[in-house]
Amino acid sequence: MKLVIVESPAKAKTINKYLGSDYKVLASYGHVRDLPAKDGSVLPDDDFSMSWTVDARAKPRLTDITKAARAADRLILATDPDREGEAISWHVLQVLRDKKILKDMPVERVVFNAITKKSILEAMEQPREIDEPLVNAYLARRALDYLVGFNLSPVLWRKLPGARSAGRVQSVSLRLVCERENEIEVFKPQEYWTITGEFKNPAGSDFDARLTEFDGVKKTRLDVKTEDEASAIKRMLMTADFKVGKVEAKPTTRNPYAPFTTSTLQQEASSKLGFGASRTMQVAQKLYEGVDLGSGTEGLITYMRTDGVQMAPEAIDEARKVIGADFGKMYLPEKARFYSSKAKNAQEAHEAVRPTSLSRNPKDIASHLDDDQRKLYDLIWKRSIASQMASAKIERTAADLVATKDGQTATMRANGSVVKFDGFLSVYSDSKKKADEEDKRLVPLNEGEVISREAITADQHFTEPPSRYSEASLIKKMEELGIGRPSTYASTLKTLEDREYITIEQRRLTPQAKGRVVTSFLESFFNRYVEYDFTASLEEKLDKISAGEMEWKDVLRDFWKDFSAAIGDTKELRITEVLDKLNEELGPLAFPEKEDGSDPRLCPTCNEGQLSLKVGKFGAFIGCSNYPECKFTRQLGAEGLEQSEQMANDGPKVLGVDPNTSEEVKLMVGRFGPYVQRGEGKEGKNSGIPNSWNAAEVDFEKAMMLLDLPRTIGQHPEDGKDIIARFARYGPVVQHGSKYGGLESDDEVFTVGINRAVAALADGAKRGGRGTAAAALKELGEHPEFGGPMSVKNGRFGPYVNHGKINATVPKSIEPTAVTVEQAVQLLADRVEKLGKKPPKKKAPAKKKAPAKKAAAKKPAAKKAPAKKPAAKKPAAKKTTAKKAE
Repeated sequence: MKLVIVESPAKAKTINKYLGSDYKVLASYGHVRDLPAKDGSVLPDDDFSMSWTVDARAKPRLTDITKAARAADRLILATDPDREGEAISWHVLQVLRDKKILKDMPVERVVFNAITKKSILEAMEQPREIDEPLVNAYLARRALDYLVGFNLSPVLWRKLPGARSAGRVQSVSLRLVCERENEIEVFKPQEYWTITGEFKNPAGSDFDARLTEFDGVKKTRLDVKTEDEASAIKRMLMTADFKVGKVEAKPTTRNPYAPFTTSTLQQEASSKLGFGASRTMQVAQKLYEGVDLGSGTEGLITYMRTDGVQMAPEAIDEARKVIGADFGKMYLPEKARFYSSKAKNAQEAHEAVRPTSLSRNPKDIASHLDDDQRKLYDLIWKRSIASQMASAKIERTAADLVATKDGQTATMRANGSVVKFDGFLSVYSDSKKKADEEDKRLVPLNEGEVISREAITADQHFTEPPSRYSEASLIKKMEELGIGRPSTYASTLKTLEDREYITIEQRRLTPQAKGRVVTSFLESFFNRYVEYDFTASLEEKLDKISAGEMEWKDVLRDFWKDFSAAIGDTKELRITEVLDKLNEELGPLAFPEKEDGSDPRLCPTCNEGQLSLKVGKFGAFIGCSNYPECKFTRQLGAEGLEQSEQMANDGPKVLGVDPNTSEEVKLMVGRFGPYVQRGEGKEGKNSGIPNSWNAAEVDFEKAMMLLDLPRTIGQHPEDGKDIIARFARYGPVVQHGSKYGGLESDDEVFTVGINRAVAALADGAKRGGRGTAAAALKELGEHPEFGGPMSVKNGRFGPYVNHGKINATVPKSIEPTAVTVEQAVQLLADRVEKLGKKPPKKKAPAKKKAPAKKAAAKKPAAKKAPAKKPAAKKPAAKKTTAKKAE
């Protein structure tokens, strides 16, 4: 028996079908070992020795692999054809060698770019050994990431409380987002005017033209800067005579794009389909691993983590056949097109992302795909087919209209373009160049013709700041700078979002105050390690390692020498020094200029102290230098800054006196914004003001409403227990014991009645509110390893995967109803690991049969029941043992 190891259970099932009964295919479920997050996992003083631990969720999988390896006569490592895949194979091999399982067993490494029968069988005929340089590149990259993260993050925790982490690629990517925000904030709009005209040719056809020259001076888009200048030009054009000057028609050619790489696929899926990077990769993974097309599971696309742009010769031949048959010979170029890869590492420059069979038209398999899969496959197929099609032919026409009046001259230009032959554009178009694909033919114009003027318009405009990065544009920028690699882009963005360093709204990346503080700190004290050139040069060295051109430990030694010294320099650094530097760097964010020109750092409460960045348990905020005498605080970068400062300047506002307690009720402002308080100091009761309320309009009545929360609505008709209304972490709710129901608005907390509350609780139960057995959005079947049902449910805080007592949140990037078994298993395993729990024991088939045997002999089972009593003492014995161990 030959044992084949892959990563994914879906791949294992499909590949096993292709290989037959002589093979046993098992999945590792990704990496089986990792560096533990503790001191000593990488030891620079011991020549960068690395200590690996077996992942808790991987232990049962390794047990299965070990058991199968004992019975096998050959081991075939068939993980993905990239650096991570090579590393997984290496780890599995090391574990089996450490267990002394293999002995003289032959070990082979095979790679395939597509999960099709042909690709698998061909790969099995071409085995090789583990690619040591590629593994070394993985070890170097993993060691670097550990050394940066595990040494730099504690510096952040000590010097910048509230910061979460730093990373080799993560921090540089965050810097890009923050720098773009800085550009937006310092941007000053520039006024400019455009002069356009509407005209008719002698045949009476309408066309438009724009000003390009006035009195012999060329006028570009921003050259007309004032209304006076625009008005003077307009007056002249309104009375001028127009003739056609030079007319020029230029034929141009547009060539098709290369097939997709990882990054270009992510960029196009974002701009055309609205997919985030993570979503794109998840859908692509499923298409790669295979979809049941009715006659069996088949991989639909080639491997989707690649820098390569070339297709295999057989794929090119197939594409040309499809083009000739479906589009005609006109659309088939005389020779096949070949594209050169810009990848810096040839060993990682695999074939482009393409369909495994280009004759498999998207419309023919649409019924077998879900909506996301259908859209992404269609995009990949069209791009691949278009890459081998004929060029588009476009004719661009430009005509100059010459205006003369009283010695003054002006030129206005009319442009037009028309697609003479659509070529590849019949299949695939770039939205950014849509204008080229639209028929905007210029009306017939002949040199010397008199043109009639219909209207002249002068329009005011203002230049706009650069737009925030989208996921797609950030990935493109990272690729241009040489930061990161295709397999890291999606995970890097997810890390930044999870750390709350950025938010992604309407597909735009906005840095949060926490992220900008971290970036400023790193630029101030670790600038070299967030420089784009330094990070890119390090990536180049890692590429050279995988190409066998550099020794991986030499790279680590060079890096660690300077990096450890930089870490050491911060040990004596005082937090006050850090804050002084950040006050300087983050001035525009922390202390924006005031309209009246007064000192933006003057405390609005005491009018004496200077505002400065402070750090606390929950991160950075703005506070007064006269603390504790002056307790003014506000959030860094918080919305409503002017209102908060005005309230702080006015001081606590007494709204009235509570008639029941005789305590003053005040409107105050704190570090997290405005709030109301009854009484003094810590003994008083306070309540935050809902986001939907204008704090300046809060009066005594509204303050008392807030302070009287939670409000008892009445008793639940089923058990007579109180239902209350209050504000929870995520908004207004009604609560009945451990059950919750959401309310539509903040104001409803104060008005909701018993019937509405009961209905809201019932609705919460349907959605899976806290303390309620949530209804399943999707049943996933039995857990493939541990047994027991898995399902996707909707809870109080969103959708989650459930297996027994383990719940794992479904990421925002995944549609809840589209969660696959493989994704669910991975999410649950990650959750178990995060909680520090042991994975559940596997349910062996024998255990399932045992109850049936007992049921067949009920009387003997009853007699054995008393014998179980002594077993109850075992837990006590275990506890005693545990105490000794402690």
